[in-house]
Parts: sequence; structure tokens; C-alpha cells
Amino acid sequence: MKNYLNILDIPDEILFLIFQRLNAVEVFTSLEDVNQRFHRLAFDPLLIRDLNMTTITNINSFYDQNFSIDSNVLSRICKNILPQIHSQVHKLTVEQDSMKEILHAGTYPQLYSLSLINFEEEIIYQYLTDDLVLRDLLTKQITHLNIDMKMPEGSDSETISKIFQLILSLCKNLISLNFCDMYPTRSCFNHLHYLFQESYMPSSLNKLKINLPVLTYCLYLLDGPLVSLSTLIINVSSIFHPEMLEPIDPTKKLPNLKYFSFTSFGYTFEYDNLIVPLLCRMINLEELQLYLSVGRFYPSLIDGNQLYDQFLIYMTQLRKFTFNIKTWVTFDTITNEIPTSEDIQRTFIGRIDEPVAAYVYMKSYPRPRDCVCHVYTLPYDFEYFTDLNNSFQGGMFEKVRRLKMWDTNPFEYKLFKIISQDFPFLEFLYIANDCSQEENQHSSTTITFPNLTLLDLKYAHVDYAKLFLFKQNMSLPRLINLTIKYKSLVTITDNFTKSATLFNFDKLKSLDVCEQFVGSKTFHDYFPLL
Repeated sequence: MKNYLNILDIPDEILFLIFQRLNAVEVFTSLEDVNQRFHRLAFDPLLIRDLNMTTITNINSFYDQNFSIDSNVLSRICKNILPQIHSQVHKLTVEQDSMKEILHAGTYPQLYSLSLINFEEEIIYQYLTDDLVLRDLLTKQITHLNIDMKMPEGSDSETISKIFQLILSLCKNLISLNFCDMYPTRSCFNHLHYLFQESYMPSSLNKLKINLPVLTYCLYLLDGPLVSLSTLIINVSSIFHPEMLEPIDPTKKLPNLKYFSFTSFGYTFEYDNLIVPLLCRMINLEELQLYLSVGRFYPSLIDGNQLYDQFLIYMTQLRKFTFNIKTWVTFDTITNEIPTSEDIQRTFIGRIDEPVAAYVYMKSYPRPRDCVCHVYTLPYDFEYFTDLNNSFQGGMFEKVRRLKMWDTNPFEYKLFKIISQDFPFLEFLYIANDCSQEENQHSSTTITFPNLTLLDLKYAHVDYAKLFLFKQNMSLPRLINLTIKYKSLVTITDNFTKSATLFNFDKLKSLDVCEQFVGSKTFHDYFPLL
């Protein structure tokens, strides 16, 4: 006779851990009235302390998620539950459609952290302007604020700037601000340069996480308005040397800055002119994180000796330095021998405390004498890995959630097998390769990407669509978002005549075919959830 585990037999400690994995709406609606024991656990002060009042009701894609709560459920929670527990809430997460009712259901005297999720810019601006309860909380209590906005194409940067201004002027006690950098799929690059005046900046603010379109805005921030910051986490879209609106002192020290994280995915040729001088100003830095791609027209690969001589020598308080740095150099006029991966790796000995991986490889495109040097600390400390190619050396990348692959030589089955093992928690995969695979006969062993939710094959040869989208080749149990050329889709399905059960389309909730098309009669049979 089989023994089945009854949930009522699970110890309180295990149930509590389960409840912690649920949001408050799920707990209140599912467990409140089960029995007295469940009621006690559901209203445990440790659970209520951090109250997440959002619930994802619809996922069209990673770029289009609906967090709204059913109106009847919301009304019952606000009427019967929140008035009992509001005084125990320290951290609160809300979305735009339910925020007003939730905030008006209690006074939240201990609330210090507020997260506003999935807001449209005009709506959040209206709340910040007109909602007296929200304004009062921001003015008197909130020290930690997280903002997430839906950013459709054509977003009004002026409105975003006004929102930023309102937040900084209202939040007199603000210590930490995450402005539009909460989710990797919704990175809003904020044009805020004309607001960088000291009158807008609360003196208490010491931590800022933000995305900016150009490095110039970061320089303005640090030149005066946010000179007292101790932690700055910044993602910059472009690094170039535009004309400055006002002169910025490139030698002004930043003695208060203790933690600096800087990410820029695009290649820049201004590393020596802009990045290095900025880092040299951070004389009391204790932790530094860099994600950079550097282009050079002269024969010099960034290695351990360069990093030390350029800025590490000035950071006498530095305790931790993690990085992912690529140097792309044109060697057309070079007669000297190109350094090997081992040569580069040796330059870090005695310079960097953390273990460092390094590999040097030649690129055949766009120029046959281009050389790339890729160096990064171990264990790899970033959620993204870009421009992975056939020179990939392997390793374990447990933190990586987003991977971009690009090469002018074909990616073969063996490489994807390695990637599935080395990137076990990968969620987003982008493949750019228009070369057909040379090994068309794939192994009988199915490759599994257990956590992959987004696959982008827009710039991929049809062979990669065949490899990833046939179930006999790949297991993609969580794939819900697919970008693919319509022509590739027609090819692999034989114009939608093959059995739909052969493909990894079962759970797709978003399909981008990159063009207008008229689908066949059987098209929608392949995508039941669209």
C-alpha cells in the first residue's frame, strides 16, 4: 500500500518556507481559511513584514506581463485583511491597478521600503502628483524605493525626467533608489541630464541604481548632485565623447564612493579617455565591478598589468574587483607576436586577488587580422554573457541568465550541449549566425535547457531553428517567447503541414516572426496559447 504525504503532516518550518515562496495574494486567498494552523502561519509577522501584493495573471511575453489582482479578491483583502496587519508591514510591493486601494487600506506606520511594479509612466506621474497618501509616505517614511515602468516605444523622456525629479524632491529621507532597473527585460535608459541640480537630491541618498543612455550623464551625476553617493550601480547604453553642456572636472575626487558597478554592452573607443580617468577619482573604493567591451586601433590588449597601472594602483582600499572585459584590436600593422591566452593570464598574478580566466582569439570578420582578448574573474559574477563564439573555453556560469551568441563560423551540436551544461540557469538565449551547420546529423541524446524562457533566432540560419524547435533535438519545457523569421518557421514545419506535436511550441505565449504575414489555415494549430 502506498503512503501518500498529506500537507497537514508537513512540519510548520517546512510550510513556512513554502509560504515564503508565494506572494501575499496567493497566501491570503488560498490558505487563510483552511484551518487555524494555516491561518496562524499565513499571518506570521515574518511573512507580513515583506508584503508582495502583486500576482502575474497573464504573461504574453517577457516584455508584456500583467500583474493585476482580481477586483473581488483585492476588495476582500483591503477590507478584511490589510486593516489587521498594516502596522506590521515594513516592505511593500504593489502594482498600478491596486496600489491606491492597498495604500488607503491602512496607515502602515512601520513601512520604509516601497516597490512600484509595472507602472505606466503617465499613471505613476499622476500618482506622484495627486495621491496624498502616497506623497505623505514618500515624504515622511520611505527610505528605500524601487520603480519599475513599462516602457513602450515612443516613451516620453520628459515625463520620465519629471518622475525622477518628483521622487527626489518628495523623498526627504531616501537612502536607496532603484529607478527603472528591476528587471532585465525592461531596461529604461533615462534622459535625465537637465535635472541634475543639487536642489533635487536628498542629502540622505547614498545608493542609486539606474540606466543612462550615455556616460556623460553619469559624469554629471558624480560631478555635483550625487557626490555623496556611497553606492552607484549604473548601466550605460553608449560610451562616447560628446560635446559637454558644461565643463566637468575630470580630476575631482569621489571620496565617498565605496561601491561602483558599471555595465556597458556596446563597444567603446573611449575607455582610456573617459573610463580610466573616472575610475582614478574613486580613491576610497572598496568594491568594483566592471562589464566592458573596448575597441582599440592600436596594439594593446587590456591585461592585469594595464588595469593595475591605470587605476588599481590608486584604489588602496579596494577589497574586491570583479570584471568581464573584452578588448577588440585591429592588428593590421603589427609585426610583433600576438600574446597568447597564457601570456594574458600571467599578467594578473600578484595584481588581482580573484582567479582570472583569459583567452585570446583571432576574428575572421569584419577584418582578418582583428584580435579579441576576453578576461573575466572567477567565479563569473554577472547575469549576462555576450558574443559567445566557437572560441568558448567552457566553465561554470551559474549566475548567467542571458546569453548572446555570435560567430561567422557555424555553431555545432556539441557546443550547444556544452552550453546547456555550463549555463544551467539560462533563461534568455539570442543566436546570431547565418552559417549552416556542417554536422546536420544530431546526436540521439536530447539537449535540455530547463529554464529557457526566451529564444531569439531572428538572425540565425534555419538550421538552428531545426535544432532548437524539434522536440527530438531539444527539450525546452519553459519556452514561452520565440522570435524567428517567418521563412524559417515555414521551412521547419513544411509550410505547417507537419504534426504540431513535433515542435516546442506548446507553451508559447508570444511569437515574433519579424514581418507581416498571412498564416495558413493550420497556423494557429501549432500555437494553442497564442
